[in-house]
Amino acid sequence: MIFLTRKAEFSSAHFYWIDAWTEEENYRVFGKCANRNGHGHNYTVEVTVAGEVDPVSGFVVDLKQLKDILEHEVIRVYDHRHLNLEVPEFQSSVPTTENIAISIWNRLAGKIPNARLHRVRVYEMPDLFADFYGEQG
Repeated sequence: MIFLTRKAEFSSAHFYWIDAWTEEENYRVFGKCANRNGHGHNYTVEVTVAGEVDPVSGFVVDLKQLKDILEHEVIRVYDHRHLNLEVPEFQSSVPTTENIAISIWNRLAGKIPNARLHRVRVYEMPDLFADFYGEQG
């Protein structure tokens, strides 16, 4: 078994807000991130797949195919978007780094041929990231 990681980047805006809470409670918990106008980040996502090396190609997965899947399922959906306003899954959940990692996992699960999705890591900033290993992790 070998693990292969592909990295991609996207830029998005978001804010943290829970409608069931008061404005004061949102600002107390989320601070300036509760500003409803939002703020942006340059995110980095790392997708790690696991599998056996094909003895002919030497690859675990077709690298172009993996890049295309990431482009279609993640980058095209998240890049230069306001996550709260434009991405369906964040209509009902707060677009935290953790929830973004889970969402990306859900978008990719079962779509990468000949490999098992192992990990999704999302960097919101160079010193802040979340890892998701699926429900088994």
